[in-house]
Amino acid sequence: MKARAGAAALLAGTCAMAVSGFFPTAAAAGERASAAPPAGLRAAVEQTVADGFPAAVAYARQGERESRTAAGLADTVTGERARPDQRFRIASNTKSFVSTVLLQLEGERRLSLDDSVEKWLPGVVGGNGNDGNAITVRQLLNHTSGIYDPTDEPEFFAPYLERHEWGYVYTPREVIARAVRHAPSFTPPGSGWAYSNTNYLLAGLVIEAVTHHSAPSEIHRRILVPLGLRNTSFPVTDPDIRGPHLHGYDLAGRDVTRFSPSYDWTAGAMISTVDDLARFHRALFGGKLLRPAQQRELLTTVKFTGGPAYGLGVQRREVTCGTGPDAKQVSTWATDGGGPGFMSLSFSTVDGERQLVLALNVYDLGADLKDEVPVPLGPGAAQVQTAALCG
Repeated sequence: MKARAGAAALLAGTCAMAVSGFFPTAAAAGERASAAPPAGLRAAVEQTVADGFPAAVAYARQGERESRTAAGLADTVTGERARPDQRFRIASNTKSFVSTVLLQLEGERRLSLDDSVEKWLPGVVGGNGNDGNAITVRQLLNHTSGIYDPTDEPEFFAPYLERHEWGYVYTPREVIARAVRHAPSFTPPGSGWAYSNTNYLLAGLVIEAVTHHSAPSEIHRRILVPLGLRNTSFPVTDPDIRGPHLHGYDLAGRDVTRFSPSYDWTAGAMISTVDDLARFHRALFGGKLLRPAQQRELLTTVKFTGGPAYGLGVQRREVTCGTGPDAKQVSTWATDGGGPGFMSLSFSTVDGERQLVLALNVYDLGADLKDEVPVPLGPGAAQVQTAALCG
């Protein structure tokens, strides 16, 4: 789905299509900040609520000064206010955790990014023009494999959206099998770019083939425990968000928080907080998790028409600061995620001086599947980016 492939691009600029009135506005929650938020950040976060998101939660860092800001409602039924410590589904932000583990395995010489998918997953990718011998691990991670994404199909989500079987479970291999029933989006692999969650399901299976452990357990052992990410989890089939959390909604205001993440697995099943996600990316982009050679691989981007500058689970994005002749571009490394009920964005400036993590609690899967805008667009999200990253 287009928006899930680029939430940062979707919300990057002020949009005239502001949608409001879907949710009641609410008084802002109290801040629990170690420093005052950057100028304008509080107002920008409140603007996202005015735009139609029930809640918005932001983490911002300038040098060593951190701040956390929340506005709106975590639960529109109970009236619970949003807080910065609440959990949310991070969707495709999961991908940077997965690419990090595979890069660590390469640094340990347990695999090569140039290994074929067939080497690690014999017979899994084949037929209808798909060839696992021709696709490399690197091409999975930077979305240049061409392999089809069945989660772009409305019928894929029929168990949830039509039959309301919110706990319905897809296994990764079932999703991959649906993918290879289709011809690739392009051939040969490496000749184009197309965002596909199937790439990261295959990447998860490669982790398991190399380590003989589950991919979630490797992420837990290698990243969550060393970094102390105590509020980050990787449910495989559990449809509930455990602990304090934001509720997620569609555009009609229906609560879609309870939703099995099984179909997304290593492409997008993880749950976190703005603080944990910021800590992970501070370590990742600061070179604390990978050896120098693998850090270079992480940040080596490909660029094709219609796609972002995409590295290995991360994107290079320019944020515009100011207008007119005084406007300037700030270079960032970014990840984003959009899935049922939630959208989140994470930016780290290339110089490491500034960070932003923004969590929002509307994402309409049904609208996305119709190629319609799945979130209430307005100026708030772009204002948040400007306040946090431009200075």
